[in-house]
This record gives sequence, structure tokens and C-alpha cells, in this order.
Amino acid sequence: MPQAAATSAREILTGLHEVMAARGNAQSKLDRVVDLIAEAMTSEVCSIYLLRDNKLELYATHGLRKEAVHVTRLAMGEGLVGAIAEEGRILNLAEAASHPQFVYRPETGEESFHSFAGVPIIRLENPIGVLAVQHADPRRYEEVEIEALQTVAMVLSEMIAAARLVDGARRGRMRSAGPLRLSGLKLVAGMAKGEAVFHQPRVIVEHTVAEDTEAERARVYAAFRRMREQIDTMTKEAEFGTVGEHQEILETYRMFAYDEGWSRRINEAIDSGLTAEAAIERVQQRTRSRMREIDDPLLQERMHDLEDLSNRLLRIVSGRMGTAAQTGLTRDTVLIARNLGPAELLEYDRRRLKAVLLEEGSLTAHMTIVARAMGVPVVGRLADIRHSVNDREVILVDGDNGSVIIRPNRQLTSGFDHRMALSQKRRAQFAAIRQLPASTRDGVPISVMVNAGLAEDAAALELTGGDGIGLFRTEFQFLVSATLPGRERQQRLYTKVLESAGDKPVTFRTLDIGGDKALPYLADAKDEAENPAMGWRALRLSLDRSTLMKAQARALIQASGGRVLRVMFPMISEPWEYEEARSLIEEQLEWARKSKRKLPTRVEYGAMLEVPALAEMLDQLLPRIDFLSIGTNDLTQFLFAADRADPRLAERYDWLSPAILRFLKRVIDAAREAKVPVRLCGEMGGLPLEAMALIGIGAESFSITPAAVGPIKAMVRSLDACAVRQRLDHLLKRPPRNLRKALTDWARRHSVAIT
Repeated sequence: MPQAAATSAREILTGLHEVMAARGNAQSKLDRVVDLIAEAMTSEVCSIYLLRDNKLELYATHGLRKEAVHVTRLAMGEGLVGAIAEEGRILNLAEAASHPQFVYRPETGEESFHSFAGVPIIRLENPIGVLAVQHADPRRYEEVEIEALQTVAMVLSEMIAAARLVDGARRGRMRSAGPLRLSGLKLVAGMAKGEAVFHQPRVIVEHTVAEDTEAERARVYAAFRRMREQIDTMTKEAEFGTVGEHQEILETYRMFAYDEGWSRRINEAIDSGLTAEAAIERVQQRTRSRMREIDDPLLQERMHDLEDLSNRLLRIVSGRMGTAAQTGLTRDTVLIARNLGPAELLEYDRRRLKAVLLEEGSLTAHMTIVARAMGVPVVGRLADIRHSVNDREVILVDGDNGSVIIRPNRQLTSGFDHRMALSQKRRAQFAAIRQLPASTRDGVPISVMVNAGLAEDAAALELTGGDGIGLFRTEFQFLVSATLPGRERQQRLYTKVLESAGDKPVTFRTLDIGGDKALPYLADAKDEAENPAMGWRALRLSLDRSTLMKAQARALIQASGGRVLRVMFPMISEPWEYEEARSLIEEQLEWARKSKRKLPTRVEYGAMLEVPALAEMLDQLLPRIDFLSIGTNDLTQFLFAADRADPRLAERYDWLSPAILRFLKRVIDAAREAKVPVRLCGEMGGLPLEAMALIGIGAESFSITPAAVGPIKAMVRSLDACAVRQRLDHLLKRPPRNLRKALTDWARRHSVAIT
């Protein structure tokens, strides 16, 4: 900001400081403010509009007719003032009447004024009013004048909020007065209650006018130095390849961190009389305003990077660094964040972390996958959640329905507690049968194992009552790491898992990465952008990058020394892929033998049937494998040609479709005839009604989420396997229109525990 404009802004801020300190009501103060701004900017008109009862009300003016004050009111989006408030952007017009959103209000007497400039008055990232100036001569305002207006608007927001003049300020007071119900996207099911804690501490700029400009400048310079050191350290510690999203983000961070233009704008804002925090926020507001005018997605993404970096700088200068995980959770917590990475999630105390609420988030995000394994309910796509709740307010989370209640009243809390109590009662019932075998009423033994991906899951195996780990997802270690885990790291994890499982079996699935579980450090220029579930992933990727699979094979072999190694390969399309993968393991066994390493007592090889084509080659595959696992999650979406991550297809993705059950029965029958054990892995087997149907088509082994073990055991122990198999034979020969309803009715008539 040139010296003249900075001087003008500083004069206005000094005057504003005096107005705020003086006695008088809010109206008289704002009347003095518009006179002050008009005089300092040699403006013929200066007006302040405030958001009251969801209307923008002319609250004070210099230059327009005084009788229009508190009379002229515009809806959000109506007129130039409404457009500024609704979109949070700046308007700078040489001829106001030529703008398509111009609205003429005769009571103001503004017909003699041509030029118009307006900026939003923002509080907590939300517009609460508009500051506007007008001139009779048609001209666009200089950039320095707009900068001065924005600086003044920031200080005005503090004054307006303190006087509680606007909806936004009143809403802040009323937050504790009543509950707020929000709906989002169900990412991980479950119910939870806790206090709101923000993942990143939210910095609210309370003091905007600087008492000592040079002291504020020194604070910003120190913050810039520390931020640049942090970015440099992050860059040095990250062992990225030549391509990858993380590397691009860090390079962008470095570019902005060392951008002289950005630091100069913050310095100029301090020159105008703002505190360090207010100066950073002022420049950030300008960035947000520009983001709204940019159509280029790449540039918008870069602006988001600058937004993140501005938040980092603001936290440094205010002394509020670190996440809530680093400061520690002291009570049952519902974590609030815009988004979250899997490694960040794992930093939290699992005893205190009860749920996560995100403004963004997706079904296939790495964090969602890890949260599901941890058993932490997650609701995403909660627009503006970070500004709808205060720190430590109580939140009820219903992850089963994707809804949350903020500040619940006694009645809502009582109802929620009742449902939670019923859920806990059921868990107590499940705990009572934890050590009992999962056998049907007519004596058919059913193996109920768990899916796992973290070392902690194996340690908690005894608590679930599972018969072992039927699927250990080795990719979790890769998903939560910023760099490729080496063989030693992998070996340590596998050893810990086997030791924690004790005498219970553990089946390791080789890496299933790529597609919707893409890793930046393994990115390839040929990666598919569309239909990732059917792209370069799982065994296809591992065979293509054999060094990756060799390292994993050696880690598995060495970790299993003196034990049985059970390994299975995901996403097999044809038998030759299985043979190639098995040969690679055998080669590493030979390496271990020659190196005098301790070998597994034996190795059992399995294949995962997820690609429907493999079912047509079972006669070739079954004689070569020790066991078969059916991955119902991917298999079903491939059979239906329905992406399971797309909520629009949820109703078409029914596991109790006759087509699915017929297909699975054919596979199970073929495996039984070949005397090859078959296990159902995936969410389907973790749902009581679906698991009942699977037993009805001959399934006798499941690998499911740990939380589902209790309900499945209870269902199994209430079921007559012979009776349900007879029923399924009949239903699949002549399927009813609604097979789910038919099975539900049968289960209830026969007292099967499906709920």
C-alpha cells in the first residue's frame, strides 16, 4: 500500500479507536464513523449496511438521505450491497447503474452518484455487513483505496460484533440457547457423545488496532522465519520420488512461504495500523475474495494452499501451534476438522476420541479406511461445521444416519442416551458369548475371524472373541506413511501382529494399493484418472513393481520364522497372476534358505476372488491354492457395475440380490467339491441378515470388522443351519420380488437374532 493510502488508513483507524473508546450508543458511534471515513477518503458518500433479521439494513450514512437509515433494507443477494454480502466479494464500479444487479432505491437519493465501491464486513469468515463509498464522478477506485476500505472494514467488524448489532453477533450469543441438527455423509457408522475439540486450534482475531506498529512487524518477521524453517524441515525429511502430490504441495508451500509479495502485503497492512494477527487475516480476506473470482481450478487449488499457509502463519504469530492430538485429549471428544489425514488420526488417544466430524471427507479417503478399522464413527460433508459449534460444546453423533446434534437439550440427550444404552446392553450381551464357540443350533461350526490393518487390532483380538485374523490389510502401513516403508519397518509390524495374535491364525493380504488407495510416492504418469477400482492396483501393481513385492515377501518370511505364514493375493483376474505371485514368494523363500534365515514352518497360499472373471477359471485355480477368500466389497460392485463409493447408487448395491447369492453359491460349491476352504471377507459377512443368507448358501467362515463379531456370533448361535439352507435353496430357485423382506420375515419367525 503506497504511503498516502497507508497514512489515510492509519488516520481512519486512529479515529475509529477514539470512537470505540468514547461514550455513546452504537448508532451515534457509527454515524461518526461514516463521517470519519468520508472525510479521510474525500468521499461524497460513505454508508454502512448491517445484517439484521437476515436483511441488509442501511444503518449509517454520510451523503445519502438520513431518512433512509433503518428504512432501506436489502435481501442477501439483492442489489450491489446484497451481492457483496452474499458472495463475500468486492465490487468496484465506475458506473453502478450499469451492473446487472443494481437496484435503485429512491428514498436514498443516490441517483446523482455514479461510481460505487463496496467491501464486505466479515466476522469469523462470515459477512455481517457492507461498507460502501460513492462519488458523483464515474471512476473506478484505485487499488490502494480498496485496500484502505478493507482494512477499515476489519476494524469495524470488531466494533459491530462488540455492540451485538448484527445477526452474526447475536447468533454467537444464541448458540447456547438451542440445539442445532446437521446432516452429512455417513462415512463410518456408530454412535458417540462428546465435547467438541478442533483438530487445528481456531484463531479468532480479537484485537485489530496496533499500539506499537514496529513491535507487530517484529512479530510477523519472527513468525515468517519460523514458518519457513518448518517448511524447509518438512521438505528435507520427506523422501519423495520425482513425482507425487505431497511433493507438489510442499513445493507450493515453499513458493508461498518465500513469496516477497505476500509478506509485503502483510507488512503494508501493519503499516496501516493493524496488529500482526489482523494484518494476516486482512490479506487472507483479500485472497478469499480473489478466489471467488477465479474460474481456473488449478489456480483455485493454489489459492487454497495459500489459505492453509496463512492459517499456519496466524497460529505461529498467536502462539497456538500444534494440533489437539499434541496437546492431548482430557475428555470424551468429538473431533472437528475441515479434513484429516490417516496419520493425523492415529496420533489421537483412542480412549478419548469418540467421533470425527469433517467439512469435507469421502468414503474412499485413507482416513475413512483407518477410522473404520479403529471403530471411530465419522460423518463428513458437514458444511461450515467448524463455524457452527464452539469449543467444548456437547455433540451427539449418529454415524448410522450421518447426522449430528450440537448443543442438545435434555429431551434430545435423553433419547440419544436411551439408544446408546440399548446399544451398550447389546454389546454386554455380545461380551457374554465372546468366549463361546460360534456354532449353530444344529451343531454346524462357523469360523468368525476379524479384518485388521493395525498392530493394535491384533492386540485387541482377545477382546473381540474372534477366531483369528482372516485378513490383515498390509497397505494400512503404507497409507499412513509419507514415504515408502522399508523392509525392516514392514517386518517389525508383521512380527508384532503375529506375536499379539498368539496361537490364533493370521492371514496377510499382500499390498492392495492403487486405484482409490493411491499413494503419492508410488504415482505413475500412466495412472488412470477414471474408474480407479478397475485400474492399476493391488496385484497388478505389485507384479509390475516386483521390487516392492519382493521387499514385502522378505519381510513376511522373516517375521514368520518358526510360524505358519498365511499369505493371499488380491485382485486376481486369471490363474497365471496367482502363479507369478506365488513364484515370487517362493524365490524369496529360497533366498532366506540360502541366507540361513529362520524359515516359516510352512506357507499357505490363498487367492482373493474379487474379479468375476476368476470364477470362470476355478477348475484351473482351485487345485493350486490352499484356501480361497471372496472379497465381497469389490466383487459386488464389479458384478453390479455400481461404484460402492457413490451414494446415488446405494439402493442398487444390495448384497441380498439373487444374482449375488447365486454367484457366491456357485463359487462356494466349487470350492467345497475341490476340498478347498473358502472364507467370506468384507462388510457383507459382518451384517447379521446377510451373514445368515451366506450360511444358507454354504458359507462357514467369515472375516469381518471387529465390531461385527458379537452380532454375528449371536446370530449364528440362534440359527438352524439346515433350515436356512433349505429356505435359501427354495428362494434362489424362484426368487421373490423382494428377497431381503422374505429373509427378514423368515428370520423373525424362527427367532434368529438379526438385530
